[in-house]
Amino acid sequence: MRMDRPVTDRTADARVTVFSLGGTIASTNDGPQTASGGVTPRLGAAELVQAVPQIQQVAELEAVAFRQTASGDLTLPDLVALAAEITQRFEQGVDGVVVTQGTDTIEETSFALDLLVAGDRPVVVTGAMRNPTLAGPDGPANLLAAVQVAAAPSAAGLGTVVVVNDEVHAARFVRKTHTSSPAAFRSVTVGPLGWIVEGRPRIAFRMPTLAGVPYRLGEGAVPPVALLTSVLGDDARLIAQVAAAGYSGLVLEAFGGGHVPAHVVPALEELAARMPVVLASRTGGGDVLRQTYGFPGSERDLLSRGLVPAGFLDGRKARILLSVLLASGRDLDGVRTAFEQVNDSVSLPDPARPVPADA
Repeated sequence: MRMDRPVTDRTADARVTVFSLGGTIASTNDGPQTASGGVTPRLGAAELVQAVPQIQQVAELEAVAFRQTASGDLTLPDLVALAAEITQRFEQGVDGVVVTQGTDTIEETSFALDLLVAGDRPVVVTGAMRNPTLAGPDGPANLLAAVQVAAAPSAAGLGTVVVVNDEVHAARFVRKTHTSSPAAFRSVTVGPLGWIVEGRPRIAFRMPTLAGVPYRLGEGAVPPVALLTSVLGDDARLIAQVAAAGYSGLVLEAFGGGHVPAHVVPALEELAARMPVVLASRTGGGDVLRQTYGFPGSERDLLSRGLVPAGFLDGRKARILLSVLLASGRDLDGVRTAFEQVNDSVSLPDPARPVPADA
């Protein structure tokens, strides 16, 4: 082995495709100036890869400029199209995929890919908090780490992960928790799955993928799903307008373990009789409770009136799952079953997949 090659799980004959979607990692102020004078996404996958020569020692790379936009402008149909491209690459024998994008929506897009891409080969999503015009941009290091994970045998079977700041996070749990820090991403409930040291991914623990739950979306429109958050002194006016505004489902981020003001309950019960209403927590960590509290507006009260518990999924991820389910034609029973399956995915044993000795 050459002494200047980073220590990795795999030799450089691994094949990894890098898809770029835009975002801070690809943003510069070169070229035509915007009205704001700020940086905008201009760099494609090939330029991002060329800026990190060490990547060539890790894997054989294909660079694909898939989108060039701020991450807030991405849509679920964009991700359906990306998932199809990723699946095609896997069918062609690619060992892993890296997706670069803006960090604002990574927690949602990564979870959508976790649902939409089947199989054991790794999909790694990364981005940057500091754009390339700043001192110490983190994009190159994050991209290198992402490729190292995508090329590693120990990453097989993890589903979609987010790799930033030398940490590996499960898409099911990761959240952006800071506006500008390079250490913005946290998995509050479980912590990171692993980390990268001297170019080598170290996977501390793993969970079964979501591939056992089939999600297949076509090219049609995705039914809109509303996301509301309970606040002190809240009333039911917005809830009452969800159906009238044309939404097909609602995710409610409730207080604590799944609580709302008592006077909101009738509106939620009425809406739950018309469409799926998913109960999540606004805390961002832990499970929605099911049988602890019994006061009006408690989790027991709401679940008895037909609301679907989100489990450990926060509101944003629950909205992605409900959107995918509705787009794939699931009815209320199907929605309820799928949320149960996703939550069971972190604890059910998977005897068909042995844990690698170096994991």
